[in-house]
Amino acid sequence: MVKEAMIVSAQPEASEAGARVLMAGGNAVDAAITAALVQGVVDPQMCGIAGFGNCQIYMPSKGVHTCIDFHGKTPLSATPEMWEHLIEGETRDGFGFVLQGNVNDLGYQAITTPGSLKAYEEAISQYGTWDWADIVAPAITQADEGFRVRPHVYFWWTNGADHGRVPVEKRLSFSATGQKSYFNSSGQLKKIGEKVHIPEMADTLRKIAKQGVETFYTGEIAEQIASDMEENGGLLSYQDLANYSTTVTEPLTGAYRNYSIASNQPPGGGIMLIEMLNILENFDLKGIGHNTSEYIRVVAEAMKQATADKDRHVGDPKFVDVPLEKLLSKDYAKSVSEKIRNGEKVAVERYGSNEPKQTTHVAVVDYDGNCVTMTHSLGMPSGVITDNLGFMYNGCMAVFDPRPNRAGSIAPGKSRFTSLAPTIVSKDGQPFIVLGAPGGTQIAMGILQTVANVIDFEMNMLEAVSAPRFSATSNLIDVMNRIPNYVTNKLEGQGYEIARSALSFGIAAVHGIRVRDGKLDGGADPGHDGVALRV
Repeated sequence: MVKEAMIVSAQPEASEAGARVLMAGGNAVDAAITAALVQGVVDPQMCGIAGFGNCQIYMPSKGVHTCIDFHGKTPLSATPEMWEHLIEGETRDGFGFVLQGNVNDLGYQAITTPGSLKAYEEAISQYGTWDWADIVAPAITQADEGFRVRPHVYFWWTNGADHGRVPVEKRLSFSATGQKSYFNSSGQLKKIGEKVHIPEMADTLRKIAKQGVETFYTGEIAEQIASDMEENGGLLSYQDLANYSTTVTEPLTGAYRNYSIASNQPPGGGIMLIEMLNILENFDLKGIGHNTSEYIRVVAEAMKQATADKDRHVGDPKFVDVPLEKLLSKDYAKSVSEKIRNGEKVAVERYGSNEPKQTTHVAVVDYDGNCVTMTHSLGMPSGVITDNLGFMYNGCMAVFDPRPNRAGSIAPGKSRFTSLAPTIVSKDGQPFIVLGAPGGTQIAMGILQTVANVIDFEMNMLEAVSAPRFSATSNLIDVMNRIPNYVTNKLEGQGYEIARSALSFGIAAVHGIRVRDGKLDGGADPGHDGVALRV
């Protein structure tokens, strides 16, 4: 039995809100959803009630182990070929497409049907212990107070644009509410420490607390959303909101060495994580040495293989036949590992730039051993804020493939693959690691390295999430600047192209909790602003 409780998230305000719930007797689900709603207030481009995500819930005493998938769905008015003539390129990691006029990236046509709020309410009504109004209350209080711009928020505002994509400042200034809220009196983006106050967001949350989530999907707020979309040429309609439903599945499971892995089903990134772990199980990673040239080569090739397989085969299972049995086969992984051992290279061609990383995470373990790990996001936020509502909508249409007849092509009601991979690693039937990450297509890569850090290199959670990371989702290997040149020089000598980041931290932002003998240790990725709180 766990003797402690812990929450870790990318925002101090959210971690504190969840910790207060745990201290007041709420369970892990109550704490996670309370924190998630606060995250939408204090990190409103990373996530929010008009976003998407995936939540894994494990409650051993109730026999519950489930995933709530709430990916954004393409509006019913969308068609597979509507943007085919506008394509200019693909991001090199496969996370999105650049179109003429950025119609899929900024503004009303970028928005998919959001699922976050419905998933939050379903989690509480089915597995929580608190009343819905009490869950929403801390977010209302935070919205009334506003929030002070934190370092990572400001960093993303000023450095978050990818080549070919719309600069973040244009997203923040797209709406009247954004212009008023995110810029100071001189018209400059607010700096670290300056306060952002959006009273309309507090008003919206009050309605949701009082009227329930129905107001967002079929009631007063839904009507406001639909009217705004219609007036501005959006794809999203009242019918899309009214028809939205989450997808509840069993976790996707696998095994790595003597550990059990539970992650999310497609269109999430759990399939990539488990495939990569299957491949790496054939190598003595500890013997190879952490972040040595050979370690990076082996792990990078596993990443490239999983990426290539994802590009070819993985999409929304309601629209695409995903060959799970093959991709998760230990025999397939062994054959891939033999090619890697022989020095063969996987080719993953891309155009353009790095992927967007507008996502956040929360992980909770409570006193009864219940575990929640949830990654939720706006994708690359659309910039749209409906007058008098206060929240920004997702921009998930940017990741759909504008070319028809592909796994990621546009289709009405379809969800696009994302790398979201909230994961629970167990040993002998007991949770050992509860983790996840924001970071676009790099999410699975960050989680992969963190799992290996804990299992193969016996790091605690803070060490595991803090160690320098790398990624290969194209023919390049991206490395963070704390990986020495003398390591990557050897890889360059083997014909690899290295893309060195100037940043110390990156390749997703992993947040997690390790459970050992009833004791918890947590790690909030140092590249973000978060904190792990033990209560």
